[in-house]
Amino acid sequence: MKKNNDTYPWQFASVGGTVRVKIRNGEDIRHLPELDRKMWTVLSCPVSGLEFDEKTLKLIDTDADGKIRVDEVIKTAQWLTRIVKNADDLLKENDSLKLADFNTADPDGARLEASARQILKNLKLEKDEIALEDTADNVKIFAETKFNGDGIITPASADDEATAKLIETIAGIASATDRSGVAGITAEQIEAFYTACADFAAWKEAGTKEVFPFGDKTADALAAVNALKDKVADYFMRCKLIGFDPATAGAVDVSVDKIAAIEGNLAAASGEIGLQPLAKPAADGKLVLAAVNPAWKGAVDAMVSLTGLDKEAVTEADWADLIGKFAPYTAWLDAKKGAEVEALGLEAVSAILKEDKKAALLELVEKDKAEEANALSIEEVDKVLRLNKYFYRFLNNYVVLADFYDPAQKAVFQAGRLYIDQRSTDLCVKVAGPAPEISSLSGMYILYCACTSEKLGKSFNIAAVLTDGDVDGLREGKNAVFYDREGNDYTAKVIAIVDNPISVRQAFWTPYKKVARMVSDRVDKKAAEKNEKSMTGLTEATNTAADGKAPAAPFDIAKFAGIFAAVSMGIGLVGAAIAGIASALKGITFWQVLIIIAVVMLLISGPSMFIAWRKLRRRDLGPVLNANGWAINAKSLVSVKFGKTLTSLAKYPKLTAVDPEARRKSMWRRFWCCLCGAVIIACVALWLCNVLAPIGIKSPLPRYKETVEVPAETPAEAPAEAPAADAAAPQEEPAPVAE
Repeated sequence: MKKNNDTYPWQFASVGGTVRVKIRNGEDIRHLPELDRKMWTVLSCPVSGLEFDEKTLKLIDTDADGKIRVDEVIKTAQWLTRIVKNADDLLKENDSLKLADFNTADPDGARLEASARQILKNLKLEKDEIALEDTADNVKIFAETKFNGDGIITPASADDEATAKLIETIAGIASATDRSGVAGITAEQIEAFYTACADFAAWKEAGTKEVFPFGDKTADALAAVNALKDKVADYFMRCKLIGFDPATAGAVDVSVDKIAAIEGNLAAASGEIGLQPLAKPAADGKLVLAAVNPAWKGAVDAMVSLTGLDKEAVTEADWADLIGKFAPYTAWLDAKKGAEVEALGLEAVSAILKEDKKAALLELVEKDKAEEANALSIEEVDKVLRLNKYFYRFLNNYVVLADFYDPAQKAVFQAGRLYIDQRSTDLCVKVAGPAPEISSLSGMYILYCACTSEKLGKSFNIAAVLTDGDVDGLREGKNAVFYDREGNDYTAKVIAIVDNPISVRQAFWTPYKKVARMVSDRVDKKAAEKNEKSMTGLTEATNTAADGKAPAAPFDIAKFAGIFAAVSMGIGLVGAAIAGIASALKGITFWQVLIIIAVVMLLISGPSMFIAWRKLRRRDLGPVLNANGWAINAKSLVSVKFGKTLTSLAKYPKLTAVDPEARRKSMWRRFWCCLCGAVIIACVALWLCNVLAPIGIKSPLPRYKETVEVPAETPAEAPAEAPAADAAAPQEEPAPVAE
């Protein structure tokens, strides 16, 4: 492949953190075969599951394998830019095309222009342009055409009424739907029909008098014999058992006990009576026709009447001889052919064979097939119109992925909007199921949700990406609501979560939230243990008192004194710890304390914030799409700023009370809150002045000093001043004290 820089002057732009080619005009589309495949954003995408015209996607997917690859996009671009005169019109995304816009200098363009005119003629429309709505309904286009190239003829294809009637008759047995929407017949169905007619006529001719032992009653007689066949065989077997051993007579005879067990009207119990033997078995093995089971009497009489059996008693040999008379008839039935045309009757079948319009019908089929090229061209006009409207949009989602980063558009993989936890996200992709091992590489916070709609009878899974807000309330099993691009609502349930940072602010508080959860869990656990222990002790004490056992031990003051001593010691240790901290902070100013606190918090939250910052810079949509069958060839970054456009948080207006009474209460509430706040601030300020300063921390607030007035001394009470000692005189040393 030639390098694109040597063949065509492409223009590039930074889209989603990656340099991508720009599709500016029709010439760019025409030269797509020259674009280096390494510069395509997508190498393959699925046909199904996208918010795009599915018929257009299937037209691009020429090998019908469910995937659209680069070669198929290139072939479509080459074909489409040959058909239309001005490829720049593809960027307008019009759903109609003027007849003058077809490139008649190209053979395919001229053929499709003629087909477009034929469509307008079939639809009885007089205009110089053709639209998608004109080609959307094939049935309407071919409604009044005799031949439409699909190899199916209808009664409208016939030149005379008799032929049309014959086509209708054949279609009543086996038919195919014509492009016009009417039931018709194919060449294969014509051949099969005439073969069935010939076979049926030949089979009927083989049914001579020898085949029908009882004439027209043979079929009914066979049915009557078959109705008794199993019961008669059962009777003769019982007779044989009595001849073999007379002791079995009671076992094979009619059960008197079962007959006696029948309650109510015996005439209504013919089913139970019919389970008994056909007649009373005898060792001679004869079936007396006048003494059969009452439940079978009617069937026996019908058989005798139809077969003309003139015997009072029938032996097994007689019965076998009667069945043998039906052998030619049953063999003829087994050889039956052409049953599909039997309903027409032998007379109608013979008339069809005699008229023999088979060749004429096949000739009509050939005339229809001769129009196949024109009919396919008519269908290709629909292809041109669909690509004229949708192909540029498809390229923006395949070559460039520009629609995803355009606030005014939505990408073809964005399935709809999920509402959950006071927010909505527009980055929802249909997926087969959770794939955390792939989606975790994206660095994004993903909710896998199962969406179902009982009203529509649909269900599917989505991967919903959250790019703003907190995640404290999110968990597996949480319910939400999903709306597709058409506005249909689905019940969504979170089935899996891929946890990644959403913002640096969230990452700052994450360590503290984890510690708070840990402490809360420990406190809850200890409280539950204490509660269980207390309840156990109370239950034991109650049971002891109820059983009249010895009362509990008396109050031990020494024991509780030890407990109080331990508590005091603990308080003392805490005080000592506080004093140690105060000693360590001696000489440090108030602002230095704030700096120390800030540094400690930064040391705690810094790593989490740094990791979040790195992941947010590398958030990539590619792995999510790869999990849905896409082959993404370039990074598709989701920055923090762009992510905020994909997830919308609830924003509440400032509430104003309408009710005057409510407004008055609100004002008093604010007054008392301000007053309490002022008192608290004053107390803190006083504490800073009088508590922090003595331990060496210089408070930024002026320290409050307590002043004590000392009364002035009276002159009379003032002591006399001692004479000034001579400064020059040497002072005497005190004498040593004797021991």
